[in-house]
Amino acid sequence: MKILYDLISTLDFNAPVRDIRQGFFHTGVLTRYCGLASTLPKDALRQEGPLVRDPGHLLEKTSEDLVRMVFSDSILEAAIGMAAINSLLELDQDRCVELNAAELILEKGEGKNISVIGHFPFLPRVRQRAKNLWVIEKNPMEGDYPESDYERFIPQSDVVAITGTSLTNHTLEKLLGLSHPKAYIVLLGDTAPLSPVLFSYGINAVSGTRVVDHNMALWCVSQGANFRQIRGIRKLTLIKP
Repeated sequence: MKILYDLISTLDFNAPVRDIRQGFFHTGVLTRYCGLASTLPKDALRQEGPLVRDPGHLLEKTSEDLVRMVFSDSILEAAIGMAAINSLLELDQDRCVELNAAELILEKGEGKNISVIGHFPFLPRVRQRAKNLWVIEKNPMEGDYPESDYERFIPQSDVVAITGTSLTNHTLEKLLGLSHPKAYIVLLGDTAPLSPVLFSYGINAVSGTRVVDHNMALWCVSQGANFRQIRGIRKLTLIKP
């Protein structure tokens, strides 16, 4: 989990915990800023309870306490930790572009082998233009491959797109280790931290979100919004220089 430790080392914890929302699909934490993370309900419900310790008392914790929850084996607690990390990240928005992850993957993967870790709505577009598209998913849908196929497909991929929830379930470093040294790697989703720290690990671009209206974003999260339904955010991409 060295990536998590390196991310955490950049944070300033001198910020109060102002709000926490854990909706069915997403989690939001408000400290200095508002951070989001996917909740992963299917994975969480496979775990034994209690899924979140001290519910009703989390606002009494410090921002550092919440961040340290990212190391929990509980998916729901780790999601709170990831949202807390994103709520404390300082972001130079001038270094970001408003580029959708799908467009970047299509640009880099035209006619090439692409592995996507996680099932995303844009996949039919990618499939039309890739040489091969391998979708690897913990909860496979029709046409997806199970996570046991990581080692089969990732090493032969020219482009590897990895869901940011791989930080929540502590699999990111394993996935990066399987990637070919020349592969173009994208970390994506609202969980993905917009931090240049990730470039040191071979990641070429991070496509994430920045909350610009925390009241609206948290309102949506607490009412069961999926990612496309969350308002009050900007979709930004941070690209390795």
